[in-house]
Amino acid sequence: MKIKSVTPIGISTPLTNPIKMAKNTITHADSLVVRIEDTDGNIGWGEASEAPMMNGEMSAGMIAAVKFITPRLEGLEVETAQDFFPAVDRFIYGNEGALSGLDMAIYDLFGKRERKPVYELLGGKHRDRVPVLWMLAANDLKKDVAASQPKLDEGFIVFKVKAGISSATEDVERVAAVRDAIGKGPRLSADANMGFKFEEAIKFAESAEAAGLDFLEQPINSSNLNGMADITAVAHPVGICADEGIHSLSDVEAHHVAKAATGCGFKSIKLGGLTRMHEGAVLANDYGMHVNIAGKMAETAIASAALVHMAIAVPQINWDMSATNQYLQKDLAKNPPTVVDGHLAVDDTPGLGLDIDEDEIERITVLK
Repeated sequence: MKIKSVTPIGISTPLTNPIKMAKNTITHADSLVVRIEDTDGNIGWGEASEAPMMNGEMSAGMIAAVKFITPRLEGLEVETAQDFFPAVDRFIYGNEGALSGLDMAIYDLFGKRERKPVYELLGGKHRDRVPVLWMLAANDLKKDVAASQPKLDEGFIVFKVKAGISSATEDVERVAAVRDAIGKGPRLSADANMGFKFEEAIKFAESAEAAGLDFLEQPINSSNLNGMADITAVAHPVGICADEGIHSLSDVEAHHVAKAATGCGFKSIKLGGLTRMHEGAVLANDYGMHVNIAGKMAETAIASAALVHMAIAVPQINWDMSATNQYLQKDLAKNPPTVVDGHLAVDDTPGLGLDIDEDEIERITVLK
């Protein structure tokens, strides 16, 4: 396959409701969308959400990075989707978000060329559908409890509470209230996005089991492995998930060796694309660590569909997955991934299986 053209686009589309996180509030999905066409006329789509608190990248910077390496991409011959990342990683340092958007588009493109769904390019399916979580992010006990009920009725079996915004005591109370509301069956996690100071994280971890939590995600700064190890020990049997701390395969190994986490959250924008993301999930599974496949808050159907394919193809996803296009007012695909009975599935349509609405992309374009 030879690449003919690469087109980066910056988009911004509003969420149905704001998502309150430890260090910011998300109201729009701001992403790099990449369109790659080969010399045979096939088109692949990729996406990378801007994530200044996670990888330091914004849409404008990702567009600039793509434009910088485009002269080396146009005319590049690639034999398989897995060959793409090692071929282009040498063209620019870092910029994993920009590279992940390109890598995703290549997978979509190869899937269409070979008439295969992306999960087949990743090695084949391990399951037919995956449980998807619903985010409870009002940072208000009554509102989060109320928001859980209609989703419980819709069949959701996985919920996540955003934490690290208020005190540990208040967050524990909110988690406990949600657990009482959803009952013992569904899985419940909390995500602090590095929002806790170490002492507060320990306080939260000490109460996590009694509050009914299954695992706590990235309680403190990702660079503090010793602190993460202390929290992991205190929280047991509640698990600790490393998210912002996982940007490479070596990070997975480091957390395993240091006993700084019992599971890992994998995002394409942190590892540079689907190839490295799949390798990371396989490695975590080999280490006996739980796996969470996640989208950044928030993404459109492009990235969300790619994550469903990934979640179907990895050995295990004991800590479920998140698809954040479900929080958008309007998506850019005519057939976006849609949750049914708390789960997401894909069919055998080639590539990501999406019917992209290019008029909608044009409407929400803010950067080129």
